[in-house]
Amino acid sequence: LGVALFARRHRALSLTEAGHELHRATAQALRQLSDAAAKIRERGAGRTITVTATIGFASLWLIPRLTDFRSRRPDIDIRISANNKMVDLEREGVEVAIRYCMPKEAPAGAVKLFGEVVLPVCSPKLVTRAAPLGRPEDLQHHILLHYERPDGVTPWLSWTVWLETMQLPGLKPAGSLRFSQYDQTIQAAIDGQGVALGTSPLVRQLIKHGRLIAPLARKFESSRAYYLVTSADAANRPEVKDFTDWVVRQAKLDLRNRGDLLR
Repeated sequence: LGVALFARRHRALSLTEAGHELHRATAQALRQLSDAAAKIRERGAGRTITVTATIGFASLWLIPRLTDFRSRRPDIDIRISANNKMVDLEREGVEVAIRYCMPKEAPAGAVKLFGEVVLPVCSPKLVTRAAPLGRPEDLQHHILLHYERPDGVTPWLSWTVWLETMQLPGLKPAGSLRFSQYDQTIQAAIDGQGVALGTSPLVRQLIKHGRLIAPLARKFESSRAYYLVTSADAANRPEVKDFTDWVVRQAKLDLRNRGDLLR
């Protein structure tokens, strides 16, 4: 390389600044090679599909439905990679992604699954005569559950924005709880700890089974949506197509039931 990578000491060697730089790059490359080899080895031993999705979508929508897919295709293994960061499918060796984004940000070939309706949700046991919740103004009697990502990229799930939309910017709730993950926020709502802002695809099943209710008629549609993306390297694999077809069918079923649950 034309530069010194080691500095000779008394009975020892130490890395120079250039040596440290090369070591970091080499370690990263070896980790990527190791991960790729492991994925290829698993695919050779059986049919495995890696699916990446946001933590909230994986926890609240995808995982609860996987039993149905497994009953249809028990020969296919599914690996869930729940991550709020957008990954490069080809580079990371991931077959399928569920992307949550604006329509203009959806990659070419992406299939729209459904849009998003934002509405307050809570446990049925939270609404009592002492603490009613029939109008937006009644939120002053309740604790509000906030989802706060460190990067601040979810203002549409902000109580501040929702209350401004309802023309109640000065409303003071009984208290607040804040969470860094959306599934934690919804779990707190299920447990009766307060009122959360639910996003319709992720809370629909919880409302259907009575674990949550949507007590307020006021809601608004977000401009974001969920999209299904398939890696170009995996698109022709039969097991991947079976899985993506199943996801699309589940999404259509959700849309069919949307009006009954969210009226």
